Amino acid sequence: MKLTDLMKVIPFYHTTAPIEGMEIASVEMDSRTASPNSLFVCISGYTQDGHDFVDQAVTNGAIAIIAEKPVQTTVPVIIVRDTDRVLSMLAVSFYKNPTKDLPLIGVTGTNGKTTVTYLLENIFNKHNKKTGVIGTIQMKIGEETYPVNNTTPDSLSLQKFFSSMLDKNVDQAIMEVSSHALDMGRVYGCEYDIAIFTNLSQDHLDYHKDIDDYLRAKSLLFAQLGNTYVKHSPKFAILNEDDAASIVLKRSTAQHVLTYSCKKEADVTAHNIRLDAGGTSFILKTPVGDIEINSKLIGMFNVYNMLAASTAAIAKDVPLTVIKDALESITGVNGRFEPVDEKQDYAVIVDYAHTPDSLENVLQTIKDFAERKVYVVVGCGGDRDRTKRPLMAGIALQYADRAIFTSDNPRTEDPTQILEDMTKDLLNSKEEYDVITDRKEAIQHAIKLAEKDDIILIAGKGHETYQQIGLVKYDFDDREVARHAIRIKGN
Repeated sequence: MKLTDLMKVIPFYHTTAPIEGMEIASVEMDSRTASPNSLFVCISGYTQDGHDFVDQAVTNGAIAIIAEKPVQTTVPVIIVRDTDRVLSMLAVSFYKNPTKDLPLIGVTGTNGKTTVTYLLENIFNKHNKKTGVIGTIQMKIGEETYPVNNTTPDSLSLQKFFSSMLDKNVDQAIMEVSSHALDMGRVYGCEYDIAIFTNLSQDHLDYHKDIDDYLRAKSLLFAQLGNTYVKHSPKFAILNEDDAASIVLKRSTAQHVLTYSCKKEADVTAHNIRLDAGGTSFILKTPVGDIEINSKLIGMFNVYNMLAASTAAIAKDVPLTVIKDALESITGVNGRFEPVDEKQDYAVIVDYAHTPDSLENVLQTIKDFAERKVYVVVGCGGDRDRTKRPLMAGIALQYADRAIFTSDNPRTEDPTQILEDMTKDLLNSKEEYDVITDRKEAIQHAIKLAEKDDIILIAGKGHETYQQIGLVKYDFDDREVARHAIRIKGN
């Protein structure tokens, strides 16, 4: 692509040298991936500044640089005011605006995003549609999987991946959209057809100044559905009527609104809900008819996840029989209420619950069918919201017979300090909890304590296969650690 043609989407800039006639083979934001005839965009991150890596990019073949300030180099430099914003525009232009032709569903909320995307993937697959999924666990095109580093990738990676989806004939794209990504503009240029809101509770207050700012960031997804109407391609906001935040989100969008609820009048509702240790059943009532759902997914939170996915599917004209088939055939999502079964006579469940609300939801569900004691192994991540730490500990003690507080991903924080933050208000409850800094030892301790019909919840990391200590990620999988401890204990 000619660089001058690519730059037509940027109204004002100036260059240190002529750029006419230059052909760009790729757009890069990482100097290590720069290659012959690439355009390198300098992005200022939390720990590194792309302006400091211009020489490496040029050495690797970059023939032009986009920067926010003058840099010394041998190739033309294009100066713009905001490289983050410009990168999004260039990515959309370079990859020919893929989401203009690719139906796209975005899912946002504190909890449930991953489960809803996987439910939608199964629904559309049952509807004979090829799907592409971008989420916390991985990115997928059909059955092909790709690793992810963030819940929502950067704008350049997103547009490149959407372009690949089009090349591979994806019919429906589905993605998790984090508040960070919305606030940082990573999803600029993404044209959503449907935006789904799951719920809002305390999280990420290390980044957002307060819960209102967190909601403001979430509302951007609904505002970005746009203000125009296309007769044969309507856009929808799918909102949880039982969550008060939906009031703000309704005011944030100009598009059609469909609501779902378990408690109130809404467009899509669940009636006659029956919950037990084997699964969930309810009557799905919708504008296009009613149908009974008998799902293997456990817990009230999964009823809400199924309602969210079903409402979006109805907006896309998926028949109720297909929705039923999909919801009833899925057995679970990686790291979400996932059992570790080695034929032991007690239960071990691994879940990603890492917020006060999600931990409470999971423990409430367990208490509903627990026959004996409930143990919970839980910690809090380092370099993240400190205010939720005592809340997590309090919820653990409220619902579990015994809590084992331990490390999650301490990152650059002292794990001892994190545990002190969790337990500082629990001095009168010491007989009900243990503090074991080493996560492996904590899991082993819980399994040693368990007797017949007890239940152990290992919370916080779910699908993750690493533990980050300092700046290093070490191999660590709660499921494998638990499985090994169960085998050593024996039945």
